[in-house]
Amino acid sequence: MPIVSVIISTYNQPDWLQKVLWGYEEQTFKDFEVIIADDGSTRATKDLIESFQENSHLLIRHVWQEDHGFQKTKILNKAIVASTAEYLILTDGDCIPRKDMVYKHLKHRKEGSFLSAGYFKLPMNISKLITKDHIQSQICFDVDWLMEQGLKKTFKNNKLTSQGLKERLLNRFTPTKATWDGNNASGWKKDILAVNGFNESMQYGGEDRELGERLVNYGIKPLQIRYSAITIHLDHARGYVTEEMISKNKAIRKNTKKKRLTWTTEGIIKKDKSKVK
Repeated sequence: MPIVSVIISTYNQPDWLQKVLWGYEEQTFKDFEVIIADDGSTRATKDLIESFQENSHLLIRHVWQEDHGFQKTKILNKAIVASTAEYLILTDGDCIPRKDMVYKHLKHRKEGSFLSAGYFKLPMNISKLITKDHIQSQICFDVDWLMEQGLKKTFKNNKLTSQGLKERLLNRFTPTKATWDGNNASGWKKDILAVNGFNESMQYGGEDRELGERLVNYGIKPLQIRYSAITIHLDHARGYVTEEMISKNKAIRKNTKKKRLTWTTEGIIKKDKSKVK
């Protein structure tokens, strides 16, 4: 049984997923499995995953469901059930992990807590530019190299340069609230199961945050490590997003907060908690 399960959501982005998997091949901590939570991708993604399964040292499993629109919460719940480790890292198939990403999650994990980690958004031109060599050398995480490719200088660049004392201070004093963000968060599987996983009635827009809000209501403390465990987020279009999705999810989150809900009847188990033995 691996120490950690890394669950990566994806949908028809094999070029980006390939770069992400190259990133996991470079991890300094090796004792983890990769579960691809695939929300209905076509054969191209399956072929890519099979190639990695045959040629990579990574332990990869492919959890797939038919394409019936944006159903990320459903495939993530299936991947959570399929995971074999006690500790889970959830991320996306467009987020390349720095080589210490898995290690940093394990270093900072604590009982009774979940971790809110960081991502650094790249523009499309740099996203396309990154190759396997850039990932193996880790130069794609080097601010100077990124700025040579046209990246603008902002405070957020500190995510890529923070180590040691600077890293700890920025984690402690950042005004950004620690939340469960689907592109880079982690927690204990037992805690996620205790709140019944993701609410499958939710589509795009805060569906990951709502899980974190139920975890907090359950008594799980969010910890901030956005300057410690880093991924670079590759750019992509979001043509699947609708105002109806956003409005519906906002209403569900409002209800979760108001009633301090810890359980969803639309999660892994499709029952009211009072009826679950």
